[in-house]
Amino acid sequence: MADSMMSKAATMEIPINSNGDSRNLAEDDSLEQDLQQVMVSGPNLNETSIVSGGYGGTTEGIIPTSSIKGSNMHHASNNSSMAADEATKGIAVEKFDIMKKWGLNTYKCTKQMISERFGRGSRTVDLELEAQIEVLRETKRKYENVLHLARALTNHFYSMVQTQHALGDTFADLSQKSPELRDEFGYNAETQKLLCKNGETLLGAINFFVSSINTLVNKTMEDTLMTIKMYENARLEFDAYRADLEELNMGPRDAVTMARIEAAQQQYQIQKDKYERLRNDVTIKLKFLEENKVKVMHKQLLLFHNAISAYFAGNQQQLEQTLKQFNIKLKPPGADKPSWLEEQ
Repeated sequence: MADSMMSKAATMEIPINSNGDSRNLAEDDSLEQDLQQVMVSGPNLNETSIVSGGYGGTTEGIIPTSSIKGSNMHHASNNSSMAADEATKGIAVEKFDIMKKWGLNTYKCTKQMISERFGRGSRTVDLELEAQIEVLRETKRKYENVLHLARALTNHFYSMVQTQHALGDTFADLSQKSPELRDEFGYNAETQKLLCKNGETLLGAINFFVSSINTLVNKTMEDTLMTIKMYENARLEFDAYRADLEELNMGPRDAVTMARIEAAQQQYQIQKDKYERLRNDVTIKLKFLEENKVKVMHKQLLLFHNAISAYFAGNQQQLEQTLKQFNIKLKPPGADKPSWLEEQ
């Protein structure tokens, strides 16, 4: 019987309409119930018994298998084997249901996406929210450019500071070896060392500026954009199930269709709740992001301006005061260099 039903399931063609459901729902449900019955059916070993009667006698006696010597071990083994088989079958059925739901959801969303792309389907639009999202994406692109240029400035300025350091050492060496030009080489060496020291201080300020912009762009903004991506996916699913429900409502109203409409209405409500929840999340995150962006950029732009101005004005005291104002601590020379124990 099981073989005949499995053969029927393997050869049956189930036509799919535009909603992704079977046109013959009753037959499909009946077939699925039969398959499940075949998978879970089997002998109940707990009720196994032996029929015994005397030779030529007319009476029969029921002898439980537990009374047979050695049957306890066999009975326990059968129980554990049956439990393992049932657990395996349950997992298989669960995975099948998950794949079935995933496939149906993917089909509906793909159909909705194609319909929107070719202008055949409608989509839910929140004009105010989508305008804010587009502003965020444009802002992120511009801030990424600022971050790229600031990193380039850091690299170039670091190279200049290193060159000044090497030039100062060279002047100092020549001052010792050229008595006739000792003073000239001497004050040039001091000038380069002073410029090098101020340059390292400015580098500390620029690095702090770059680090803060990087956190704002690649963490704070990126986190909000991830929530926006989830919101857009929820919007697509919501529209897909909405279109599915609308199409069912325009069809006939027989018993089978009414059951499908009720199931579609439940899925529509679930997707609607998910869409509205994520829309609220996006709205809140956009509000907090804007407030945080203004606060961070106000501080960082003030730092950048004051540090650059003090450096090129040659005001060492003002440059150091700027770093203290923003609680920036410079690493002492050689702090990044590994110790002699780490080099071993």
